[in-house]
Amino acid sequence: MKARSRPSPALRLAVRAGAATVVAAAVAVPLLRKRLRVPAPLTVAACAAGPLAIAVLHPRTRKRDVALYAMQMWAFIMVHELPYDDPERLQSRLRSRYPIVIDRAIGLGRLPNVRLQKGMARLSRVGTVNRILTWAHWVWFFEPYLALTWILLRHPERFPRAARQMAAVFDFGCIGYFAVPTAPPWWASEQGLTGEKVERIMIGVGEDTWRSAWPKMYAVLGGNPWAAMPSLHFATSAMAAISLAEAGPVEGAVGCAYSLTLGFALVYLGEHYVADLLAGAGLVAAVRRGEPLAEPAVHAVTDGLRRLERLAAG
Repeated sequence: MKARSRPSPALRLAVRAGAATVVAAAVAVPLLRKRLRVPAPLTVAACAAGPLAIAVLHPRTRKRDVALYAMQMWAFIMVHELPYDDPERLQSRLRSRYPIVIDRAIGLGRLPNVRLQKGMARLSRVGTVNRILTWAHWVWFFEPYLALTWILLRHPERFPRAARQMAAVFDFGCIGYFAVPTAPPWWASEQGLTGEKVERIMIGVGEDTWRSAWPKMYAVLGGNPWAAMPSLHFATSAMAAISLAEAGPVEGAVGCAYSLTLGFALVYLGEHYVADLLAGAGLVAAVRRGEPLAEPAVHAVTDGLRRLERLAAG
């Protein structure tokens, strides 16, 4: 068999330099997009190319898998905020009423948010309940990554699939934010659209907990307030629970308990409609069932990346 010829040093250098440039662009372009008035499609393309470039630069290792997922999440964080770069244009496409109609049907004529808030108000220690459920919401900012870290450390052979499915949930949810911008219940209530007050309980807890630091924290975490459908809070916690359950029964029980608690908290706190949660669960089911159907396309992309990786490695 004829030995495969090695790529020239010049070609190897060109491929590596090109991939490194793409990684740098994936970090810099979204940060500079407003100042340089970078078009949204170009920003999305730069972010999407970052993980692919990392795959070209480095051979397959556990560290590369982690770097790929980290770059993927960087892309999500940047891209999901893009529609809100032009709030007026986004608001012209905003949908606020359809989840209200759905949730009123679910709540037998009344929003489940209101039913829960009115019902829980009868508790003598409602302030403590509010803090516990708000913290359950805040913990979400770490929970999907903690779940994947546990899988990486204890069940490393399961990490690539778990990370791939989690990334897919984030990515397809982001597409939903672009396609159908939807207002959360607290915002719709502020605009007088719900017909009954839905309190955003997290604000009061945040002000009481973080004091003067709260406004800056809220500004950082606010991102895109009209990214509500589907609920990626619930979808990603459910995906984490499934991945943990595949790793072990104890991990799965912990993940499931957190996901259900978070789902309850999101509705009670006024952050999401039940319809948002159902859409999030549907997204998880679609990703899980759709993975085999996507395998041919994934293999085609992987084969191309491996060829470039071989060129970069020399």
